[in-house]
Amino acid sequence: MTDRQTQAQAPHSNMEKDPEDWVTGDEPMTGAQRSYLKTLSEEAKVEFDDKLTKAEASKRIDELQEQTGRGQPA
Repeated sequence: MTDRQTQAQAPHSNMEKDPEDWVTGDEPMTGAQRSYLKTLSEEAKVEFDDKLTKAEASKRIDELQEQTGRGQPA
């Protein structure tokens, strides 16, 4: 369970880092990224690139979410 101090500091945390700053960003994308990116690519009718790194996949997911409307608050 999260304590109140941690919750209060959450908006100022670094939990969401820029993919360019990820230590493991140059590693191959994860299985979860691959699966979701493939789904998004199909929905957006764009080519799926299976050679992306973790950081590149994260950025591409953000782009395709915006394009398809997925991942956006209702």
